[in-house]
Amino acid sequence: MAGISNFQSATYEMGAGYPNTSVLSSSEILIKRGVWLYFWLIIFEGALRKWVLPGLSEPLLIIRDPLAIWLIYKCFMNNIWSPNNYVVGMLGITILSLAVTLILGHGNIFVALYGFRIMAIHFPLIFIIGRVFNKDDVIKLGLIILWITIGMTILVGIQFYSPQSAWVNLGVGGDSQGSGFSGAGGFYRVPGTFSFTNGLSLFYGIAAAFIFYFWASRDVVKVNNLLLIIASFALLAAIPLSISRGVLFEIILSALFLFAIVGKDPRTIKSIILVGITGVFLFFVLGNFSFFQTATASFSERLTNAGSVEGGLEGTLMDRFFGGLYSSITDSNSSFIGLGLGMGTNAGAKLMMGNREFLIAEGEWARLIGEMGFILGMIAIIIRGSLVFQLITRSWKAIKLDNKLPWMLMSFGTVNILQAQWAQPTALGFSALIGGLVIASFNES
Repeated sequence: MAGISNFQSATYEMGAGYPNTSVLSSSEILIKRGVWLYFWLIIFEGALRKWVLPGLSEPLLIIRDPLAIWLIYKCFMNNIWSPNNYVVGMLGITILSLAVTLILGHGNIFVALYGFRIMAIHFPLIFIIGRVFNKDDVIKLGLIILWITIGMTILVGIQFYSPQSAWVNLGVGGDSQGSGFSGAGGFYRVPGTFSFTNGLSLFYGIAAAFIFYFWASRDVVKVNNLLLIIASFALLAAIPLSISRGVLFEIILSALFLFAIVGKDPRTIKSIILVGITGVFLFFVLGNFSFFQTATASFSERLTNAGSVEGGLEGTLMDRFFGGLYSSITDSNSSFIGLGLGMGTNAGAKLMMGNREFLIAEGEWARLIGEMGFILGMIAIIIRGSLVFQLITRSWKAIKLDNKLPWMLMSFGTVNILQAQWAQPTALGFSALIGGLVIASFNES
């Protein structure tokens, strides 16, 4: 898709060719700070909507949009970044889909623009972050995530054992009904600092990628061992406390990516053994606490109930990964030209119908085809797929250069760049962030 024939040209095309010098201009420093602000807004956007400014919960839903526009403008005007083939291709089909939406689709300009912003504003940030950040910046962000993981799990524990009427469990806009979602064993799936539970599972997904990387790179990356152990403890405790299968899936995926490195770098086997011993020890310690036992019982019930409904692990994975695409193609109600941008988002549904619901589909690929039509929707899926393929390929090659960071980050990035629900702002933000961090991790400083 990007028209790149070798590793060096791929590096430049995707944004990793940005010169990492020790002297940065004021504009470059400002842009980097903007990227950091984008990260912090992902983490605390939900907190602002629930606890700090509940009266502004609706406009705060797109609080990162003006920042994203500003980052694109500053980078373009300062010749730091220009659209590559991925961005040009995605922007082209999105503009075309916008025109079709207004002429032949639902025709609601506000809903259409809300859907348009996904590809036009946030997708380019993948390459902007990859251009202005370097590997040191990525590691620094990862170390901060270790600290956040500890605090997040403490918060999740408090939310888990608190009633839904408690302040800590207030919903978006200060909703006293609570922010918890259906769980098991009389307990709810809690969201942490996020608006909804999916944000929490995404956070622990990126945390798992960094934690496994730090365990595998203790000989080359300076990380406080006590901090790493406590963060690992917090990550394991979050599995039952979150009652989220997504958290468990992300941790397993990161572990599999770590195992895969052994073929390229046999020295990694020591790290795997260390991670295994540490994990068993932490589980043994956690198992002696009643709070962990209670949460584990609820999580086990959640797995059993969900498995019986969805046909077990195989049914869950097949339905969520392929089912959405298959059903969108075979659905007799689907439109070849699409129903219109933004119609598949909850915010778009509220603007059109007055309620937050899935008017098209919950799955991402089905939403894309439902909104944009079969041809444009499939092109969007192919662009995302080709980006993931190139990042995976480059990350695998980087292991030979003793750089495991991009590969481990792709344990979180692969699924989320490919088919995360970008209609949901938090998932969109995490996808743009991880894509940019993967590209930036190739930038040796």
